[in-house]
Amino acid sequence: MFKNLKNDLPASVVVFFVALPLCLGIALASGAPLFSGLIAGIIGGIVVGGLSGSNIGVSGPAAGLAAIVLTSIGTLGGYENFLVAVVLGGAIQLVFGFLRAGIIGYYFPSSVIKGMLTGIGIIIILKQIPHFFGYDSDPEGDFAFFQVDGENTFSEIFNSLNYISPGATIIAVIGLAILLFWDKVLAKKAKFFQVIQGPLVAVALGILYFIFTQGNESIGIAKEHLVSVPIPGDLSSFLGQFSFPNFGVILSGDIWITAFTIALVASLETLLCVEATDKLDPDKNVTPTNRELLAQGTGNIISGMIGGLPITQVIVRSSANIQSGGKTKLSAIIHGFLLLISVVLIPRLLNMIPLSVLASILLIVGYKLAKPSLFKKMYLMGWKQFIPFTVTVLGIIFIDLLWGIGLGLLVGIVVILIKSYQNSHFLHIEDKSNGKHKITMTLAEEVTFFNKGAILKEFDRLPEDTYLTLDVRKTRYLDNDIIEILEDFSSKAKQRNIDIKLISERGEIENPDSYIKFFSLRPKNT
Repeated sequence: MFKNLKNDLPASVVVFFVALPLCLGIALASGAPLFSGLIAGIIGGIVVGGLSGSNIGVSGPAAGLAAIVLTSIGTLGGYENFLVAVVLGGAIQLVFGFLRAGIIGYYFPSSVIKGMLTGIGIIIILKQIPHFFGYDSDPEGDFAFFQVDGENTFSEIFNSLNYISPGATIIAVIGLAILLFWDKVLAKKAKFFQVIQGPLVAVALGILYFIFTQGNESIGIAKEHLVSVPIPGDLSSFLGQFSFPNFGVILSGDIWITAFTIALVASLETLLCVEATDKLDPDKNVTPTNRELLAQGTGNIISGMIGGLPITQVIVRSSANIQSGGKTKLSAIIHGFLLLISVVLIPRLLNMIPLSVLASILLIVGYKLAKPSLFKKMYLMGWKQFIPFTVTVLGIIFIDLLWGIGLGLLVGIVVILIKSYQNSHFLHIEDKSNGKHKITMTLAEEVTFFNKGAILKEFDRLPEDTYLTLDVRKTRYLDNDIIEILEDFSSKAKQRNIDIKLISERGEIENPDSYIKFFSLRPKNT
């Protein structure tokens, strides 16, 4: 693991700068203590990162759970009661892992996964535009279309144009220019510029800019446009930031419902992120999904025990890790330690980082996830790929992550049904001779009840005086519903003077008396 330290260390620094505002912002959007987001980020990096089988995935508090957390804190009677649900949710995830439920992640269509990555990339860009101009009304990490500040994604952008902060915008533009120049020019010139990442330089300049322009009303940066990490006065006040679960409510039904919801949503988000990051991984590593559920469950138990938010693997941090050259899990672990060390030792320095500089870093992350060329590529792959992809993207932008994925999956299932309808059989008209239509129908390898409509339609199209050859030699599974269709059609065939020759691995038979008997099946009870 340590042989890639030269790649993982600079990548971990970038992930740290991406994770810091998101941990705080998600906690704020969730109605939880700010420190709870940092706890989740630290546990997600150190504990989950250490236990996970993913080389490049990074875990922490998830934006997709913010609405659930916000609602649950109120309905369960306080944050300490909610923490019980987090701990139980982690235990349920352990059960999922032992039951090998991680296989669910493999059943999401590639078009939906690509749509998820693209949609998240676009929403990152849209959400960071206000922060780029120094308009920080909505907290970082609020990725839903309808925001916690009462605005929506697009109205927030329009509002930001009326509240542009010159100082924040100036350093954001400088930071973005540094990031682009570093990535496109300097990183290709020498290894030094690969070890020292552009985001670190941009953040350092942001801190210096804040220090030197402090007190300048025209180009200075106000406190509300900076990172806001809690600053404890002493050890006791630092320890006072931790919250602990109230296990006295563990028998409450609402607690268990919330716990199961957290476990289900967190597991689903994690599995989708695993699938997406494996696609982005240039080394094409395959993450063991069941082990990932066990790691996430352990992380959530520990996070809940000390006052942290629920944890999932997160695509924003994971993609930043990949784009920055991270190679092993050491990057995620180091990022966790950086969060821990920084909030303990240098919280005042962190509070000098302009949010607009961090927005410029996230804009680059978002663009790399949602390159325009991907839309063209998906379009050229045909409507069966493009429509689920587009629906997923639009759902993420105009609703939220889980709704977007759900809608994309629903459309993907419809596409599968259509493909199944179209591919259930192959129909070939051989010739017309002696007044008889000679037609051969070859059934596919698997024919299920999804194919009923297509096969019924072809049978109804057959003209009178037809000689139909029905070839099932390649068919390995023939649903009982299809056999009943054949049984029902045989009587209609006699009325329309249609002869049927059935060809199977057992031989050939003309006009079988009973297809049910031929395939050794019993008719359904009526």
